[in-house]
Amino acid sequence: MAAEPTISFHGAAGGVTGSCFLLRANERSILIDCGLFQGSKTEKELSYRAFPFSPSTVDAVILTHSHIDHSGLLPKLVKEGYRGPIYCTPASLDLCAVMLPDSAHIQEMEVEQLNRRNRRRGRPIVSPIYTSADAANTLVQMRTLPYRQWCDDLEDTRFRLWNAGHLLGSASVELEIRLQTETLRILFSGDIGPQGKLLQHEPEAPAQWDYVICESTYGDEDRVDISPEQRRALLREEVNRAARSPNGALVIPSFAVDRTQELLTDLVVLMDQDLISPCPVVIDSPLASRATGVFRRNVSELERGDLLQRALSSRHVRFTETFEQSKALDDQMEFHIVIAASGMCEAGRIRHRLKRWLWREEATVLLVGYQAEGTLGRLLEQGARTVRIQGDDIAVKASIRNLDVYSGHADAKELVDWIRQRLPIKTSLFLVHGETSALEGLHRRIEDIDPGFSIIQPSLDSTYMLGRSESKQTSPEVPPRLPPLQVGSRDWHNDFQGFVLDLQERLATAADDKARRVILRRVMGALDEDERSTGRSSRD
Repeated sequence: MAAEPTISFHGAAGGVTGSCFLLRANERSILIDCGLFQGSKTEKELSYRAFPFSPSTVDAVILTHSHIDHSGLLPKLVKEGYRGPIYCTPASLDLCAVMLPDSAHIQEMEVEQLNRRNRRRGRPIVSPIYTSADAANTLVQMRTLPYRQWCDDLEDTRFRLWNAGHLLGSASVELEIRLQTETLRILFSGDIGPQGKLLQHEPEAPAQWDYVICESTYGDEDRVDISPEQRRALLREEVNRAARSPNGALVIPSFAVDRTQELLTDLVVLMDQDLISPCPVVIDSPLASRATGVFRRNVSELERGDLLQRALSSRHVRFTETFEQSKALDDQMEFHIVIAASGMCEAGRIRHRLKRWLWREEATVLLVGYQAEGTLGRLLEQGARTVRIQGDDIAVKASIRNLDVYSGHADAKELVDWIRQRLPIKTSLFLVHGETSALEGLHRRIEDIDPGFSIIQPSLDSTYMLGRSESKQTSPEVPPRLPPLQVGSRDWHNDFQGFVLDLQERLATAADDKARRVILRRVMGALDEDERSTGRSSRD
């Protein structure tokens, strides 16, 4: 008798990054997504560690979309022995062709900088997760599949992709697994887009499932329903507020794919309608520049591609490509708007822009997307007065603003509606891709629709048997790489950085040197008391 199918959650379980789900059925292994971990340093380190499965044993990969937290470890998978196909939509392949090499370049560059510091400090050198060559090899293995077209390449399993409405090429994955006496139907939501998104169509997928795996990013949050005109009115207020400082800048951390193109479109519409004063709009991201080219080539798939085309032709818009062009922005004296990746301020040119502007009162930083726990973006969102960027402590004097009307994710009520439209769900609904509050919030809301299925919040590296009438957690094949409380949360690195910055500020604002010595004696006294209570000594 064949073993029951199983699913293992090797990412986006209790957190919002590192999406990676391993489905085993009929002696085959299918991986849905293989994303990079982001967030706290503890969580990001998972990307460097070994996979909790052997890449060479995976038979196929299905990619829901190109965002790095879903695609960013594919080159590592290939580097470590995966030789099978990677299925995705044509637009996702086009975007991965610019995003994966960019991810590899960032890793190579950051590791080179780190190794220079490590050599000076006498520490071991490290290697990037993967290289540009690994990214190129990955693209060779990618196979495209249009929406709604069945793929029967896998024996006893077929699948097709549905538009998820999240970004260009994003998909939900429908799988049918033929068992001995029946067919098991499973749906992976991918990331679900909100209603009324500027450039994307509404999400779609069939109904009637045995199992559904659903994202929960905004599972505890209701956003106000707004029209495109209302969204632009909110953006207009932020731009006009920032422009009160004629020598300042509006700095917008943004995902290079989709979010940047939406913002650019709305900014140009506002200028064309004389609702904001014309000013330079600079896209300071080579990745965003190349991604915008992909959007231009796939404009027929966009909901309002005509508006994007018009924005790209505006005389107020320019893109930086070279480092020299980016650095020249430091000399910009008049008010301007800079959109730079990454959206959570974790890498890329936005770090340079923030070092240039965060300490200046005439600057505004506008956060326009989800900021995961432990990221620099979340620290700014939470009101940090000082942050550390590339080893430098930067005082936060700029105005930090938040405009959450450009999200690429459905909110709580939209997720509930999406789930309603998938009913009936015969066995279980797994909630993934959300922090604890979002998972629990969506869980409560789904209970209100009186479901006839179990609702499960899997933890990292957990495995479940997918029975015909019930799902059951099984013993893990490998120990969980992190305990649940360390996923999607701040870690000791965040706490230590906060402590150091707070101590420096207290010392700097103390009345005199005597007061500073008192502060230091109290800190050392607390450490000595800890040593006495635990029986440890820093001198042991």
